[in-house]
Amino acid sequence: MRILRILLAIAILLILAVGGFVLWSQRAEIAAIEPPPRAAFDRSLVEKGAQLAAIGNCIVCHTVPGGPAYAGNRPIPTPFGTIYSTNITPDPDSGIGRWSEEAFRRAMREGIARDGHHLYPAFPYDHFARASDEDVRALYAFAMTRVPVASRATANALPFPLNQRWTLVFWNLLYFDDTPFQPDPRQSAEWNRGAYLVEGLGHCGDCHTPRNLLGAERGELALAGGEAEGWSAPALDAASLAPVPWNAAHLFTYLRQGRDPEHGAAAGPMQPIVGDLAKANEADVYAIAAYIAGRIGEPSPEKHQRADALLAKAREAVEPAKPNPGEETGAAIFAGACASCHLGGPAIVSPRGIDLRLSAAISAPDPRDAIFIVLDGIHPPDGQPGPWMPRFDGAFTDAQLAALLGYLRAHYGQAPAWTDLETQMRDIRRSRERS
Repeated sequence: MRILRILLAIAILLILAVGGFVLWSQRAEIAAIEPPPRAAFDRSLVEKGAQLAAIGNCIVCHTVPGGPAYAGNRPIPTPFGTIYSTNITPDPDSGIGRWSEEAFRRAMREGIARDGHHLYPAFPYDHFARASDEDVRALYAFAMTRVPVASRATANALPFPLNQRWTLVFWNLLYFDDTPFQPDPRQSAEWNRGAYLVEGLGHCGDCHTPRNLLGAERGELALAGGEAEGWSAPALDAASLAPVPWNAAHLFTYLRQGRDPEHGAAAGPMQPIVGDLAKANEADVYAIAAYIAGRIGEPSPEKHQRADALLAKAREAVEPAKPNPGEETGAAIFAGACASCHLGGPAIVSPRGIDLRLSAAISAPDPRDAIFIVLDGIHPPDGQPGPWMPRFDGAFTDAQLAALLGYLRAHYGQAPAWTDLETQMRDIRRSRERS
C-alpha cells in the first residue's frame, strides 16, 4: 500500500507539473484594434508586401480554388488530418481586421493568434520566424489592404489529442527554432538574400525537406527532398537527381517562367508557386536561384559528360525508340499521343514538350510524379499563357498507361525499371475517386 501511495503521489505531481507547464506556456490575448483604413498604409510598402507574399505563395493556402482571395477555408491535408486555412483579409469579425501589427508579427514569428491560441505548423511559422521586422511590416500592410471578406473557417478535422491546440506547446518545445536569420559572411550578398528567402518567407523546406513521425522537418536533411500533396518534391541540394544538372540561370528561368528547355515545365503543386514567383521581385527570384544552385553545387565532370550526351541525343532524336518485346502497347501509345511534342520536329504547341531523356519525372526513383502528369496533364491558369499538355485520365486504361510509362522508363529514363506500375496507377486513381 505504501508503494501504491508513493506511485500515486508521483503521478499526481507529474500531472500537476505538466498542467502547470501548459498553463504557464499559454499566451495572452493582444488587444483588438479598429480596422485601419487602406490610406493608412504607404503604397510602396504595400507593393513590397505583395512581392513578398508572392514569394511566400500566401494566396494558394489561404484561398479556396475559385473563391475570394485570401478568405481562407482551403483544406490542407496532413498525415494527421485536415486543417482549414484562416481568413487573412481585413474583415473585422472573421478575418484579421482587428489585428495590430504586433499581433500579426507574433503570429508570423511564434505561431500564436491574436487571441492567444496556438496555430498549427501547417502555417509555416517555423520558417516565417526568420523574417525581418521590415518584411513583416510590409506583409502586414499588404494583408490589411486586401478586400475584406466575411468567411469563417471550417473546424479542423483532427483526432484527439491533436485537436487540442495546447499540445503544440510540446511540439514547439521539441522542434520550433525561432533563431533569426544569420547571414553567412563567407557568401555573397545575393547568396545570403536567397538563403533568407528560401529558409524564411519562401519556406521551400516545407515541401523539399523530409519530415519525421511528428511532422517536423528533419533539419539534418534540409532540402534533401520531400513530399507535397502526394507528389515527390525533389532534392534541392547535392542529392539532386536531375538528368541535366541545374545552375542558377536555368533555375531562374524555371522559377520565373514555369519552364526551362533543359528541365521541362512545372507541374502539380509547383505550378502555382512559379505563377506567384513571376510576380515577385526579379532580383529576389535570381537570389533564390543562386542560393539553390549553391546548395546543389558544381556537378562532377562525369555528370557534365552524361548531361552533354543526353542533350546531344535530345537534339538529334526524331523517331520513337524501338520497343523491346512486350513493349508494343506502350510504344504505340507514345507514337500516337506523345512523340509529336516530345521528340524532334515542329511542335503542336509552344513551347514544345521536353525530350523525355531530360525529364526528372521519368528518371525519378518513384513513378508518382510521372503518373500524376500523365493523368492530369499540364495546364496554365485560365486565360494565361504557359506550358500545356493534355490529360490522359479517362483516355486509357490503367494497364495501357502503365505500359506507356514502362516504355518511357526503359528507353528515356536514366534508372532501372519501375515495378508494379499498374498497381500504383490503379491505387492513385481509386484514391482520387474516394476523395
